[in-house]
Amino acid sequence: MIKESEYKKRREKLAKKLLNNSVTLLASSKPKVRSNDTNYPYRQDSNFYYLTGFKEDNACLVFLKSSKKIKTILFVQKKDTQEELWNGKRLGVVEAKKRFLVDEVRVSSNFKESIEEFCKDKKNLYYDFSKKIPKIKKSLKSSFDAHYDISPFIKEMRLIKSKAEIKLIKKAIKITKKAHHNAMKFNKDNRGESDLLAKIEYTFKKNGAYSDAYTSVVACADNANTLHYISNNKELKNRELILIDAGCEYEYYASDITRTIPVDGKYTKAQKELYELVLDTQKQVIKMIKPKVLRSELQKKAEILLVDGMIKLGIISGKRDKLIKRLKHKKYYPHGIGHWMGLDVHDAAPYFDENKKEIPLRKNMVLTIEPGIYISKDDKSVPKRFRGIGIRIEDDIQVTKNSHKNLSKKIVKSVEEIETMSRRTCKL
Repeated sequence: MIKESEYKKRREKLAKKLLNNSVTLLASSKPKVRSNDTNYPYRQDSNFYYLTGFKEDNACLVFLKSSKKIKTILFVQKKDTQEELWNGKRLGVVEAKKRFLVDEVRVSSNFKESIEEFCKDKKNLYYDFSKKIPKIKKSLKSSFDAHYDISPFIKEMRLIKSKAEIKLIKKAIKITKKAHHNAMKFNKDNRGESDLLAKIEYTFKKNGAYSDAYTSVVACADNANTLHYISNNKELKNRELILIDAGCEYEYYASDITRTIPVDGKYTKAQKELYELVLDTQKQVIKMIKPKVLRSELQKKAEILLVDGMIKLGIISGKRDKLIKRLKHKKYYPHGIGHWMGLDVHDAAPYFDENKKEIPLRKNMVLTIEPGIYISKDDKSVPKRFRGIGIRIEDDIQVTKNSHKNLSKKIVKSVEEIETMSRRTCKL
């Protein structure tokens, strides 16, 4: 768990970036309607959670900054026996005051009257431009000299993970490891993608991860060539591969792992050729990771290796550099080498600075590395033995002081390891 003192330090760091004579408003997520009067499970806004650790809705964090001091006020819902009967316990003002290291805690129902008090003589207003500003009078909103988007400041802070954050990511990965290994060991005879998905989600919840970090992909055969395939309802067929892109979320922190495994526990010759090309590419790209390296350099290396391999296998033909320049490889490798990961699976942290210059890797950044090859069953330009194969291999990497650490290295991924794991038995 992350200590309250860490959230306080984050708020203090953010406050230093704010102008004097300013008011900052950061609101919680709103509940989302699933149908009629039924909501989706509530999930707090990541930026709000990053600064507070508070999981309830109808909340707001306020910064008041003058030339002499900074004051933080947290608005929370009041205790309400009837509402809590239906929707669960609330922390309330009294308990929030005990727990959170803010200057003041107020009731959310008093926000409107409080905000008028806060805004007196303030010249600058900060809020998240991507969300609606908490309800304040138009006349009050227009009284500020300038409005600023607060989210870029927070997202930049989120680039570098603390020890506590990395510990939570590791926990999420540890649970996800069990899920992927159970999927490998699961008896797939006369089963479907949905059976495998059920095993994965059961493993998540059984081990304390009550949410997945994203909608899992369990894609057999040509389904793997739809990158965001989430139907997960087709039959599993022997001699085909299953691409499983699944990761749990633990205490709001994500994992993101992909493995591509054979239904019947044995790769065919063609599957093995493509798989080992993707795996070798991934390993060589991961070796490059260290501070000051650019993600674009990792992307370039992956494209070179994959194109060289596809030329060798007869999937594409021509000179490597010309093929890459003409983007011919994008037909088979259309996505990037990876992304930031943290509170969001695709963490909302910047890739370029305010001058549009690419941000190099730094210690305690966490990113995924996920090369892939996707060949449609209808692509007659490719040797028949490769058609209908989609392969992606993805791991979660921490940048260290001088190198890197593969946080998911214990999730097996070599051909031999996966075939061995598949010979074991794991029931649904």
